[in-house]
Order: sequence, then C-alpha cells, then structure tokens
Amino acid sequence: MATDNAPEIDELSVIFARTDDKHRIAAYLRALFTPRELADLASRWALVKALREKEPQREIARTLGVSLCKITRGSRELKKEDSAFLKMLAVLEADEAESR
Repeated sequence: MATDNAPEIDELSVIFARTDDKHRIAAYLRALFTPRELADLASRWALVKALREKEPQREIARTLGVSLCKITRGSRELKKEDSAFLKMLAVLEADEAESR
C-alpha cells in the first residue's frame, strides 16, 4: 500500500498543479475513484469548509453524515500552523473573488 509520501502522490500533485482544466481533473477523479470514494472525498472537503465557517461539529456530523472523529481530525488539521487545509481554502477564496 502506498504511503502519503509515495512518489505517486508527488506525481499526482504535479499533474494537478499543472492542469488548468477543471473538467479534465474532474473526469480523472471520476475515473479513478468509485462513486462512494468520490462522495467521501467531497464530504471531507465539505466538512473542512463547514469548520472554517465555524459550524458546530455536531451540526456538521448531522448534515454531512460524517463521524465526529473525522470532524475532529479536520478541526485539528485546520489549527496547524502550516495547515494545508487553510492553504487550499485560500486558493478557493481567491478563485471565488476572481469570479465576482
């Protein structure tokens, strides 16, 4: 099983960073993951955004159907000094600001 520092993760990161076609990336993700895996990925991102909006954890669990354990993990990641979640949220916010 690959680890989070596997060369394949680095390769995927490079591919995503160099691809400016969101439809191509979405098609790739749909081909790579099962519908259930995609739903899990989407719900994890939704919980990160909900935490950023200061939604109560129990409300997030109820709304998204995710465990408090996953929410706690997400909350902990958001609090890290060099949080990858915060960096990706900043990218999203910049994109949304450009779109206005």
